[in-house]
Amino acid sequence: MPPKEPPRRRVPGPARPRSAAGGQGRPRPAARRSTPAPRPRPPRNRSASTLRLGSPRPRLRLVSLALTLVMLAFVVRLLQVQAVDAAAYSAKAKENRYLSYTISAERGEITDRSGVALATSVDAYNITADPSMFTPGFSKAPDAPRQAAALLAPILGTDATELTRKLSGKGRYVVLARRQTPQVWNQIKDLKSVFAEKASKDRASGGAGANVLAGVFQEATTKRVYPNGGLAAGILGYVNADGKGAGGLESQLDKELAGEDGKIRYAQAGGRRVPTAGTKEVPAVPGADIELTIDRDIQWAAQQAISDQVKKSKADRGYVVVQNTRTGEVLAMANAPGFDPNDLSQADAASLGNAALQDVYEPGSTSKVMSMAAVLEEGAATPGTHVTVPNRLHRGDRLFKDDIDHPTWYLTLNGVLAKSSNIGTILATGELGRTQAEANKVLYSYLRKFGIGSPTGLGYPGETPGILARPEDWSTSQQYTIPFGQGLSLNAMQAASIYSTIANDGVRVAPTLVRGTKGADGRFQAAEPPERTRVVSAKTAKALATMLESVVGDEEGTGTKAKIPGYRVAGKTGTANRVDPVRGGYHGYTASFAGFAPADKPQITVYCAIQNPTKGSYFGGQICGPIYKQVMEFALKTLQTPPSGSGPARLPVSFKPGE
Repeated sequence: MPPKEPPRRRVPGPARPRSAAGGQGRPRPAARRSTPAPRPRPPRNRSASTLRLGSPRPRLRLVSLALTLVMLAFVVRLLQVQAVDAAAYSAKAKENRYLSYTISAERGEITDRSGVALATSVDAYNITADPSMFTPGFSKAPDAPRQAAALLAPILGTDATELTRKLSGKGRYVVLARRQTPQVWNQIKDLKSVFAEKASKDRASGGAGANVLAGVFQEATTKRVYPNGGLAAGILGYVNADGKGAGGLESQLDKELAGEDGKIRYAQAGGRRVPTAGTKEVPAVPGADIELTIDRDIQWAAQQAISDQVKKSKADRGYVVVQNTRTGEVLAMANAPGFDPNDLSQADAASLGNAALQDVYEPGSTSKVMSMAAVLEEGAATPGTHVTVPNRLHRGDRLFKDDIDHPTWYLTLNGVLAKSSNIGTILATGELGRTQAEANKVLYSYLRKFGIGSPTGLGYPGETPGILARPEDWSTSQQYTIPFGQGLSLNAMQAASIYSTIANDGVRVAPTLVRGTKGADGRFQAAEPPERTRVVSAKTAKALATMLESVVGDEEGTGTKAKIPGYRVAGKTGTANRVDPVRGGYHGYTASFAGFAPADKPQITVYCAIQNPTKGSYFGGQICGPIYKQVMEFALKTLQTPPSGSGPARLPVSFKPGE
């Protein structure tokens, strides 16, 4: 049988609430309470307005729409900046942050033949500024550009108004002054330090602390200087404010001397370079050094001699050219008056060029050597040929005479040259052809061979080729004046080259001024050899040299003042009527002397000319002969040329009638 369940125990629970009657069981519902009757509403006052709040939803929608449009505008602009204009803004940011400027290449030196510097470059500074640092937004100083300009103008020697204009401009970079000395920059740097200290104290005391010169900087560069002042200035020329060759060899060889500029780009902040922001630099390549054929000491002697004589004679100007007869190298080329390329502000504009190459003038009797060369080379006469020279000679529409009145002279051809007879020269050159027209053509061909009417070959800026008309264009008078040096024109270098040709056995060597160049690698490269042209035979040249010795060595010659003890000297005087470049026509004279030494073994040619001497003598032998002697003696000693080993050859100057 299954076990019986145990009897359940009654667990006492919570007492049930008793009824109202006191018994146990479910509670009775409470008795209903009576509801009071509602109070009657007070009557509505129809005259009073009732305030009713509207719904906020339309306003919220309007505000949401406005905010959405604003956000949409920001999003569109953001997309435009980031996607469309990003490159432009990036470039503008870089422009404001980065600076670029040119690194000037160091200009090459110009030296004489011994390596002595005639033109060189020294350290200098370009004074620059950042105009943005002078704006009211950056500088706290009132009218900063004007204040800075007033401080800088006396130091830089420039106009304050122009500096104010530059400092007030746009951009981040402007050059205030170029190629200033280190002393100038030191003055500016000291002034900047003073203002920086004042600004610092002002800020410490609660002020604005403005440094009006904070935006002024410097760039390292070089400045051209000429250690010897005006020595050889006519040859060297000068450079302009931008450092470019503007005259002479500085201009002609500017490409070689200038080198190649470099570039640098770097970041800056607050006017200072940021070294960690990266720098891009292309180094500059320095220019080549130029070695000239000029000898500084001979150049100095020539320049002193011609300057003194021009002052003494109260002449317009003068020139001396010294040339090596064998190589064509120009050892000196001096002009008076000259100029100092270190200070062009004090130079006379008329003296800035190289008059020895740029002046054109009629040479006079120094040109007779070419006529004699033609006569000898063509076999029309010999040095001993007799020439009867009357006091006057009628040719064409003119009556010709010599420089001095004289009775009939009985001269040899050598004597015609020694006494510088115009009439004798006309008679001699008349034998070059059966007619005067034929003679003119022959003479013209020799003048051209000697280089008249053609550039010398130097390639110098502004050089004149001279003036030589074709023979068919010669006037009636020119047919007879050209043989003795009137009616044709040349420059001083051409005149010297004529005598170097005779001294060099009749071979013309084109003159040279440059021996070679030395590049950045330090290697020397010699210049191309000059052109050589046979003009007359060696026999003719030797005969002419002997005849030219008679001009100086014979007592009847016109060049006795050019004698040099111990040396045989060959030379020729010249006194020409001078064409007045202002008034036109002939006015005044050109005095000259040309020659070479030693005559037995020629080494050096010296040519001197003085334009329009107005005090003392105007004859070439009198005022240029001594200059020739002075310069030639100095050159012979400088080059250690030994004295002549023999006495001069004596050729007859005259003959007796009937011989």
